[in-house]
Amino acid sequence: MDTIETDNIVIKNQISLAKAALVAGLGLLLMALTVPFAEFYIFPELISDDVIETMNNVLSNKMLFTISIFLHFITLICDIIVAWALYIFLKPVMKNFSLLTSWFRLIYTAMYLIALTNLIKILSVVEGSGTIQNNQFADSIMFYFNSFQLEWSFGLVIFGIYLLFLGYLVCKSSYVPNIFGILLLIAGFGYLTHTLGTFFVPSWNLDFLFFTFFGELIFMIWLLVKGRKIDSIIPA
Repeated sequence: MDTIETDNIVIKNQISLAKAALVAGLGLLLMALTVPFAEFYIFPELISDDVIETMNNVLSNKMLFTISIFLHFITLICDIIVAWALYIFLKPVMKNFSLLTSWFRLIYTAMYLIALTNLIKILSVVEGSGTIQNNQFADSIMFYFNSFQLEWSFGLVIFGIYLLFLGYLVCKSSYVPNIFGILLLIAGFGYLTHTLGTFFVPSWNLDFLFFTFFGELIFMIWLLVKGRKIDSIIPA
């Protein structure tokens, strides 16, 4: 009886590969909804090449701009959860390397958070807009927004390396089809090439690499459809 009770306690302190896959898939799904809405809908509505127009847009749509910040903040939380869940999901492949891989995503998340503080500073500028000149106000908004984009882009170098590590782990696993590891490797190279190209050869148009970024989203679909059906149990 003691053994059975002990075994039951052990099982209660374990998480299955299936549950880890489901958590990771749901986290990635939520991120797929939050960031695109902020980046491809809200920011194009508010930010333009004209600094005065941008200033007026942010002033008149402060709530919309605030929503964009919280969408990014939700993404940050999801990044942490996904890093943890994928560490558990791929721990049976190579425990230490899976831990290293998750740390790269966490480092990227920390850099993402630092970049996000620039958007919060824009809100501070908006609150104090009555005490500064319009041109100074507009220039401050563009400075912080450009800083956000630049710092986040720098963090994507780390994210690209993370995807390369993740793709390698998936290729080495015996329970995930190799094609998903290959897609993650392609996504990692795509992020690295596009981001480094932006810094070192800004005159080059590397937008054609955009299609490579979908590797993690395709992996997300597999996690939600097939990964959640894996029944193996591993220690937490």
